[in-house]
Parts: sequence; structure tokens; C-alpha cells
Amino acid sequence: MSDHELRVSKIRNGTVIDHVEGGQALNVLAILGIDGSEGFGVSIGMNVPSDRLGHKDVVKVEGRELSASEVDVLSLIAPEATINIIREFEVAEKNRVTRPENVRGVLSCPNHNCITNADEPVDTRFDVVSDGVRCDYCSTIIRENLAEHIDV
Repeated sequence: MSDHELRVSKIRNGTVIDHVEGGQALNVLAILGIDGSEGFGVSIGMNVPSDRLGHKDVVKVEGRELSASEVDVLSLIAPEATINIIREFEVAEKNRVTRPENVRGVLSCPNHNCITNADEPVDTRFDVVSDGVRCDYCSTIIRENLAEHIDV
């Protein structure tokens, strides 16, 4: 297959998440809360050649545009990702993700003693640090398997 052949067909409307580190596509779907039951058409390319990354994953989601908070969390596991919003088969918007300083209400703290796990009316807040995210309440740091802590 040449570099110019399409591996997956174009989508009419939706989001293409490109330049995801190889092997992270399933975590991207987990972050977005997509398990196949929503009715969105989903296409995944895993470990496809990339000039920038060597190998990359690509995720296409038909009929859905991402929220700002979803893009913020995606940036934590896919810091090189490009988010393409597709409308009528054309790229309407193209944005690189940027890591936010903090994320609110989208991650759950793994510390069972954290106030965010005590049935209190408190949204989770995590500061983005160089090697992960740190809970603003109890200082627990999540360094790996971030997708497991997504609160969808």
C-alpha cells in the first residue's frame, strides 16, 4: 500500500483525531466514552506510518464534535494530537491540542480518602504537572493509565 492510499474512508461530519501516539487509540475512545453503543461510526487506524511520530494512531468519529474539556483531557495522553473538525467531507477546523494548566470535573481521584470520593458536592480538580496530573485536594499524582480515571 502506498503512502497516498486511504486506509479508512472519509467522513461527512465529525472529528478526526490525528497524530495520536501509537497504541493510544483505544484510550482515546475510553476518554470520549465511546464503546460502540452510541451509534457513532468510528474508524481507527493503529500504528500507521507517520513522518512526525514514526508510527501513529488515527481515530475518526462520525457525527460528533469534541468539547473543550474532552480536548483538554486528550492532550494529557496525546500531546501531539491534531483535532480536525469535518463538515461536509472538508476540514472546517484544524487545531493542535495544548496541555491545560488544570482539568476540572473530568477525572476521578484514585485516593479513596480524597474528599472528591466522599459524596460531597465537590468537582474534581487536577493540576497538570510534568509527569502526570495532581489532585488539587489530596495531592495524589496520576502518572500512568490516565484513561482509567476518566469520569464520564
